[in-house]
Amino acid sequence: AGDGAAAAISKGKEQLDKANQKKNEALSSQQMVDILDVCYDKALQGIPKVSKSVDELAEDYSSKYPTAEKAAKALVANQLVKCTTSGFLTGLGGIITLPVAVPANVSSVLYVQLRMIAAVAKLGGYEPNTDQVQTLVYACMTGQAVADVLKGTGVKLGTKIATASIEKISGATLTRINQKVGFRLITKFGQTGIINLGKMVPLAGGVIGGFDLVTTNIIAQNALKLFIETTIERSEQNDSDTIGED
Repeated sequence: AGDGAAAAISKGKEQLDKANQKKNEALSSQQMVDILDVCYDKALQGIPKVSKSVDELAEDYSSKYPTAEKAAKALVANQLVKCTTSGFLTGLGGIITLPVAVPANVSSVLYVQLRMIAAVAKLGGYEPNTDQVQTLVYACMTGQAVADVLKGTGVKLGTKIATASIEKISGATLTRINQKVGFRLITKFGQTGIINLGKMVPLAGGVIGGFDLVTTNIIAQNALKLFIETTIERSEQNDSDTIGED
């Protein structure tokens, strides 16, 4: 009888641990989105005397290149070089105050990545201030998992979406995408808690390490595919598509 009681207690404890783990995962996922929200808002506005706003950055590149695609690719290339060859990231961390305690260098990297994606979206003719574009920018942050994150939403990577179609993405669909983004990023940075975001970058003068350069490049390619690249077949079709209706 004693063994049976011990087994029951053990099973109950296991179930409680699983329930708490799910609760913590959900909380962490929302915290991740909260962090992205703060960094994204800062990225859109820019930081005085440190970095331009997204609008200014996009306008700068647009004025120098004949097409949106060339401007976006140049922007991406220059951002990658800038982040890996200078101490640009070092000065950002102390300026960006996040709702969750994570290393300052993490907020710097997220800021730079989000700013780059939003500027690419702006060059592609999208308005980064809208909830729809903001959520798609977040989706790009999931790297190789982006196709799975967007699955079932009507948004396909590799085919530029018409602005009219993006505006039709429902609020419920945006919420689902954000939940997936939060979970994916938490999983990507470490299963034991959001503080493991600290492993995302080394503390070597704020410079992104080789692995993170690869990751940032994947994120950049997601942005180019989603907001810049297009096909003739999709150009007219998207105007009549309705995405993510509930």
